[in-house]
Amino acid sequence: MSNRELVVLGTASQVPTRHRNQNGYLLMWDDEGFLFDPGEGTQRQMLLAGVASSRITRLCLTHFHGDHCLGVPGVVQRLSLDDVKHPVRAYFPESGREFFARLRHASVFHERADLLEFPVSGDGPVAEGSFGVLQARGLDHPVDAVGYRLVEPDGRRFVPELLARHGITGPVVGMLQRNGFLDTGTHRVRLADVTAPKPGQKFAFIMDTRMCDAVFALAEDADLLVIEATFLDEDAELAAQYGHLTASQAGRVAAQCNVRRLVLTHFSQRYPDAARHRDEAAEHYGGDIVVAEDLARIAVPPRR
Repeated sequence: MSNRELVVLGTASQVPTRHRNQNGYLLMWDDEGFLFDPGEGTQRQMLLAGVASSRITRLCLTHFHGDHCLGVPGVVQRLSLDDVKHPVRAYFPESGREFFARLRHASVFHERADLLEFPVSGDGPVAEGSFGVLQARGLDHPVDAVGYRLVEPDGRRFVPELLARHGITGPVVGMLQRNGFLDTGTHRVRLADVTAPKPGQKFAFIMDTRMCDAVFALAEDADLLVIEATFLDEDAELAAQYGHLTASQAGRVAAQCNVRRLVLTHFSQRYPDAARHRDEAAEHYGGDIVVAEDLARIAVPPRR
Protein backbone atom coordinates (compact mmCIF):
# COMPACT_ATOMS: atom_id res chain seq x y z
CA MET A 1 0.00 0.00 0.00
CA SER A 2 1.31 3.45 -0.92
CA ASN A 3 2.15 5.71 2.02
CA ARG A 4 0.51 8.55 0.11
CA GLU A 5 -3.01 7.81 -1.02
CA LEU A 6 -6.55 9.09 -0.85
CA VAL A 7 -9.18 6.91 0.81
CA VAL A 8 -12.58 7.92 -0.56
CA LEU A 9 -15.28 7.68 2.09
CA GLY A 10 -18.14 9.35 0.25
CA THR A 11 -18.81 10.89 -3.16
CA ALA A 12 -22.41 12.19 -3.10
CA SER A 13 -23.41 15.81 -2.71
CA GLN A 14 -26.45 17.10 -0.84
CA VAL A 15 -28.34 13.79 -0.81
CA PRO A 16 -26.73 10.35 -0.36
CA THR A 17 -27.77 7.54 -2.66
CA ARG A 18 -27.78 3.78 -2.35
CA HIS A 19 -24.25 3.67 -3.73
CA ARG A 20 -22.78 7.00 -2.64
CA ASN A 21 -22.39 8.25 0.90
CA GLN A 22 -22.12 11.93 1.63
CA ASN A 23 -18.64 13.47 1.37
CA GLY A 24 -15.56 12.17 3.15
CA TYR A 25 -11.93 11.97 2.04
CA LEU A 26 -8.94 10.79 4.06
CA LEU A 27 -5.57 11.72 2.60
CA MET A 28 -2.89 9.49 4.06
CA TRP A 29 0.38 11.36 3.62
CA ASP A 30 3.26 9.57 5.32
CA ASP A 31 2.55 9.85 9.06
CA GLU A 32 -0.26 12.36 8.63
CA GLY A 33 -3.93 11.70 7.99
CA PHE A 34 -5.92 14.66 6.62
CA LEU A 35 -9.67 14.07 6.90
CA PHE A 36 -11.51 16.42 4.55
CA ASP A 37 -15.22 17.27 4.77
CA PRO A 38 -16.66 14.33 6.73
CA GLY A 39 -20.35 14.16 5.87
CA GLU A 40 -22.99 12.09 7.60
CA GLY A 41 -21.96 8.44 7.93
CA THR A 42 -18.21 9.00 7.72
CA GLN A 43 -17.49 7.00 10.86
CA ARG A 44 -19.11 3.90 9.37
CA GLN A 45 -17.43 4.44 6.01
CA MET A 46 -14.06 4.48 7.76
CA LEU A 47 -14.92 1.12 9.30
CA LEU A 48 -15.82 -0.29 5.87
CA ALA A 49 -12.62 1.13 4.40
CA GLY A 50 -10.52 -0.44 7.16
CA VAL A 51 -9.22 2.87 8.44
CA ALA A 52 -8.87 3.48 12.19
CA SER A 53 -9.67 6.82 13.77
CA SER A 54 -6.07 6.95 14.99
CA ARG A 55 -5.00 7.63 11.37
CA ILE A 56 -6.59 11.08 11.58
CA THR A 57 -4.18 13.83 12.56
CA ARG A 58 -5.90 16.80 10.92
CA LEU A 59 -9.53 17.63 10.19
CA CYS A 60 -10.15 20.06 7.33
CA LEU A 61 -13.59 21.50 6.62
CA THR A 62 -14.24 23.58 3.52
CA HIS A 63 -17.57 24.99 4.77
CA PHE A 64 -20.56 24.25 6.96
CA HIS A 65 -23.18 22.84 4.62
CA GLY A 66 -24.37 19.58 6.11
CA ASP A 67 -23.04 17.21 3.46
CA HIS A 68 -19.55 18.45 4.31
CA CYS A 69 -19.66 18.44 8.10
CA LEU A 70 -22.49 16.38 9.64
CA GLY A 71 -20.05 13.51 10.20
CA VAL A 72 -17.95 15.63 12.56
CA PRO A 73 -19.81 14.64 15.77
CA GLY A 74 -19.30 10.93 15.15
CA VAL A 75 -15.65 11.34 14.18
CA VAL A 76 -14.89 13.57 17.17
CA GLN A 77 -16.55 11.20 19.60
CA ARG A 78 -14.81 8.21 18.04
CA LEU A 79 -11.43 9.85 18.66
CA SER A 80 -12.24 9.86 22.38
CA LEU A 81 -13.84 6.41 22.39
CA ASP A 82 -10.72 4.96 20.75
CA ASP A 83 -8.49 6.94 23.14
CA VAL A 84 -6.45 8.46 20.34
CA LYS A 85 -3.28 9.77 22.00
CA HIS A 86 -2.00 12.34 19.51
CA PRO A 87 -3.49 15.81 19.05
CA VAL A 88 -5.89 16.28 16.15
CA ARG A 89 -5.90 19.75 14.60
CA ALA A 90 -9.09 21.09 13.06
CA TYR A 91 -9.25 23.76 10.34
CA PHE A 92 -12.46 25.47 9.22
CA PRO A 93 -13.70 28.91 8.07
CA GLU A 94 -13.54 31.30 11.01
CA SER A 95 -17.10 32.51 10.41
CA GLY A 96 -18.27 28.99 11.30
CA ARG A 97 -16.85 28.89 14.84
CA GLU A 98 -20.33 28.55 16.32
CA PHE A 99 -21.25 25.72 13.96
CA PHE A 100 -18.05 23.84 14.76
CA ALA A 101 -18.70 24.21 18.48
CA ARG A 102 -22.19 22.76 18.02
CA LEU A 103 -20.87 19.85 15.99
CA ARG A 104 -18.05 19.16 18.42
CA HIS A 105 -20.42 19.04 21.38
CA ALA A 106 -23.51 17.69 19.63
CA SER A 107 -24.28 15.16 22.37
CA VAL A 108 -23.11 13.92 25.74
CA PHE A 109 -19.83 11.99 25.71
CA HIS A 110 -16.63 11.71 27.71
CA GLU A 111 -14.17 13.87 25.76
CA ARG A 112 -10.63 12.53 26.06
CA ALA A 113 -9.18 13.34 22.66
CA ASP A 114 -7.02 16.43 22.24
CA LEU A 115 -8.83 18.36 19.50
CA LEU A 116 -7.22 21.72 18.70
CA GLU A 117 -9.10 24.35 16.71
CA PHE A 118 -7.45 26.55 14.06
CA PRO A 119 -10.09 28.75 12.39
CA VAL A 120 -9.09 29.95 8.93
CA SER A 121 -9.45 33.71 8.54
CA GLY A 122 -7.72 34.41 5.23
CA ASP A 123 -5.66 33.11 2.35
CA GLY A 124 -2.27 31.59 3.08
CA PRO A 125 -0.56 28.89 5.16
CA VAL A 126 -2.59 27.38 8.00
CA ALA A 127 -0.15 24.65 9.10
CA GLU A 128 3.46 23.64 8.57
CA GLY A 129 5.35 20.49 9.49
CA SER A 130 7.42 17.63 8.17
CA PHE A 131 4.61 17.02 5.67
CA GLY A 132 5.11 20.44 4.09
CA VAL A 133 2.73 23.41 4.14
CA LEU A 134 -1.06 23.27 4.27
CA GLN A 135 -2.55 26.33 2.60
CA ALA A 136 -6.11 27.64 2.35
CA ARG A 137 -7.84 29.99 -0.07
CA GLY A 138 -11.33 31.44 -0.06
CA LEU A 139 -13.72 30.11 -2.71
CA ASP A 140 -16.89 31.48 -4.32
CA HIS A 141 -19.90 29.81 -2.68
CA PRO A 142 -23.11 31.19 -1.14
CA VAL A 143 -21.56 30.61 2.32
CA ASP A 144 -17.96 31.12 3.43
CA ALA A 145 -15.89 28.30 1.96
CA VAL A 146 -12.19 27.53 1.57
CA GLY A 147 -10.15 25.13 -0.50
CA TYR A 148 -6.96 23.45 0.67
CA ARG A 149 -3.56 22.88 -0.92
CA LEU A 150 -0.79 20.72 0.52
CA VAL A 151 2.72 21.52 -0.72
CA GLU A 152 5.80 19.46 0.06
CA PRO A 153 9.06 21.45 -0.22
CA ASP A 154 11.47 20.52 -2.99
CA GLY A 155 14.42 18.45 -1.82
CA ARG A 156 17.34 16.47 -3.18
CA ARG A 157 17.99 12.76 -3.58
CA PHE A 158 21.29 10.88 -3.62
CA VAL A 159 22.36 9.48 -6.99
CA PRO A 160 24.19 6.14 -6.47
CA GLU A 161 26.37 6.61 -9.56
CA LEU A 162 27.59 10.00 -8.34
CA LEU A 163 28.30 8.65 -4.86
CA ALA A 164 30.31 5.80 -6.40
CA ARG A 165 32.24 8.22 -8.61
CA HIS A 166 33.46 10.04 -5.49
CA GLY A 167 34.03 6.81 -3.54
CA ILE A 168 31.44 7.66 -0.89
CA THR A 169 29.74 4.71 0.82
CA GLY A 170 28.42 3.63 4.21
CA PRO A 171 27.99 5.90 7.24
CA VAL A 172 29.81 8.84 5.65
CA VAL A 173 26.78 9.33 3.39
CA GLY A 174 24.86 10.37 6.50
CA MET A 175 27.65 12.76 7.47
CA LEU A 176 27.51 14.33 4.04
CA GLN A 177 23.75 14.75 4.32
CA ARG A 178 23.97 16.36 7.76
CA ASN A 179 26.88 18.69 7.05
CA GLY A 180 26.26 19.50 3.40
CA PHE A 181 29.82 18.59 2.47
CA LEU A 182 32.46 15.92 3.07
CA ASP A 183 36.27 16.17 2.95
CA THR A 184 37.60 12.93 1.48
CA GLY A 185 41.27 13.72 2.07
CA THR A 186 41.90 14.67 -1.54
CA HIS A 187 39.00 16.94 -2.25
CA ARG A 188 35.75 18.31 -0.84
CA VAL A 189 32.48 16.79 -2.02
CA ARG A 190 29.41 18.97 -1.67
CA LEU A 191 25.87 17.68 -1.40
CA ALA A 192 25.00 19.14 -4.79
CA ASP A 193 27.82 17.06 -6.35
CA VAL A 194 26.15 13.74 -5.56
CA THR A 195 22.44 14.57 -5.52
CA ALA A 196 19.70 15.53 -7.95
CA PRO A 197 16.62 17.68 -7.39
CA LYS A 198 13.62 15.91 -5.86
CA PRO A 199 10.47 17.93 -6.57
CA GLY A 200 8.01 18.08 -3.70
CA GLN A 201 4.53 16.70 -4.25
CA LYS A 202 1.35 18.76 -4.25
CA PHE A 203 -2.25 17.92 -3.38
CA ALA A 204 -5.33 20.11 -3.84
CA PHE A 205 -8.85 19.78 -2.48
CA ILE A 206 -11.57 21.95 -4.02
CA MET A 207 -15.21 21.62 -3.11
CA ASP A 208 -18.32 23.75 -3.52
CA THR A 209 -17.41 26.82 -5.57
CA ARG A 210 -18.00 28.69 -8.77
CA MET A 211 -15.02 29.23 -11.07
CA CYS A 212 -12.71 31.82 -9.52
CA ASP A 213 -9.02 32.69 -9.32
CA ALA A 214 -8.61 30.67 -6.13
CA VAL A 215 -9.58 27.45 -7.93
CA PHE A 216 -6.64 27.82 -10.30
CA ALA A 217 -4.23 28.89 -7.56
CA LEU A 218 -5.09 25.82 -5.49
CA ALA A 219 -4.85 23.39 -8.42
CA GLU A 220 -1.59 24.69 -9.93
CA ASP A 221 0.82 21.79 -10.65
CA ALA A 222 -1.08 19.43 -8.34
CA ASP A 223 -0.01 15.81 -8.48
CA LEU A 224 -3.47 14.88 -7.23
CA LEU A 225 -6.47 17.21 -7.56
CA VAL A 226 -9.73 16.28 -5.84
CA ILE A 227 -12.43 18.56 -7.18
CA GLU A 228 -16.18 18.73 -7.22
CA ALA A 229 -17.97 17.93 -10.48
CA THR A 230 -21.49 18.30 -9.15
CA PHE A 231 -23.23 19.08 -12.45
CA LEU A 232 -23.03 18.32 -16.16
CA ASP A 233 -22.96 20.98 -18.87
CA GLU A 234 -26.71 20.68 -19.44
CA ASP A 235 -27.19 22.04 -15.92
CA ALA A 236 -24.49 24.71 -16.03
CA GLU A 237 -26.98 27.43 -15.07
CA LEU A 238 -27.89 25.51 -11.92
CA ALA A 239 -24.20 25.10 -11.13
CA ALA A 240 -23.61 28.84 -11.35
CA GLN A 241 -26.77 29.60 -9.39
CA TYR A 242 -25.89 27.34 -6.47
CA GLY A 243 -22.14 27.92 -6.48
CA HIS A 244 -20.84 24.69 -8.00
CA LEU A 245 -18.65 23.41 -10.82
CA THR A 246 -19.47 21.23 -13.78
CA ALA A 247 -17.35 18.28 -14.89
CA SER A 248 -16.26 20.28 -17.95
CA GLN A 249 -15.04 23.10 -15.73
CA ALA A 250 -13.12 20.64 -13.58
CA GLY A 251 -11.47 19.28 -16.72
CA ARG A 252 -10.50 22.78 -17.87
CA VAL A 253 -8.96 23.54 -14.48
CA ALA A 254 -6.89 20.35 -14.61
CA ALA A 255 -5.69 21.10 -18.13
CA GLN A 256 -4.74 24.72 -17.45
CA CYS A 257 -3.04 23.92 -14.13
CA ASN A 258 -0.82 21.03 -15.26
CA VAL A 259 -2.55 18.53 -12.97
CA ARG A 260 -1.25 14.97 -13.09
CA ARG A 261 -4.24 13.04 -11.73
CA LEU A 262 -7.76 14.45 -11.65
CA VAL A 263 -10.30 13.01 -9.20
CA LEU A 264 -13.93 13.96 -9.91
CA THR A 265 -16.40 13.70 -7.04
CA HIS A 266 -19.40 15.31 -5.24
CA PHE A 267 -21.94 14.12 -7.79
CA SER A 268 -25.54 15.33 -7.72
CA GLN A 269 -28.10 12.63 -7.04
CA ARG A 270 -29.91 13.72 -10.23
CA TYR A 271 -27.47 11.66 -12.32
CA PRO A 272 -27.80 7.84 -12.22
CA ASP A 273 -24.08 7.34 -12.89
CA ALA A 274 -20.98 9.45 -13.42
CA ALA A 275 -19.84 8.12 -16.81
CA ARG A 276 -20.83 11.36 -18.54
CA HIS A 277 -18.87 13.36 -15.97
CA ARG A 278 -15.70 11.59 -17.11
CA ASP A 279 -16.56 12.16 -20.77
CA GLU A 280 -17.19 15.88 -20.30
CA ALA A 281 -14.01 16.37 -18.27
CA ALA A 282 -12.02 14.42 -20.88
CA GLU A 283 -13.10 16.85 -23.60
CA HIS A 284 -10.76 19.37 -21.98
CA TYR A 285 -8.20 17.30 -20.06
CA GLY A 286 -6.21 14.48 -21.63
CA GLY A 287 -4.54 13.26 -18.44
CA ASP A 288 -5.44 10.65 -15.84
CA ILE A 289 -9.08 10.99 -14.76
CA VAL A 290 -10.54 9.06 -11.82
CA VAL A 291 -14.28 9.08 -11.23
CA ALA A 292 -14.35 8.65 -7.47
CA GLU A 293 -16.31 5.77 -5.98
CA ASP A 294 -17.02 5.14 -2.32
CA LEU A 295 -14.28 3.17 -0.52
CA ALA A 296 -11.84 3.49 -3.42
CA ARG A 297 -8.15 4.08 -2.72
CA ILE A 298 -6.41 6.45 -5.09
CA ALA A 299 -2.63 6.70 -5.01
CA VAL A 300 -0.80 9.99 -5.24
CA PRO A 301 1.20 9.65 -8.49
CA PRO A 302 4.92 8.90 -8.13
CA ARG A 303 7.21 11.89 -8.04
CA ARG A 304 7.72 13.75 -11.28
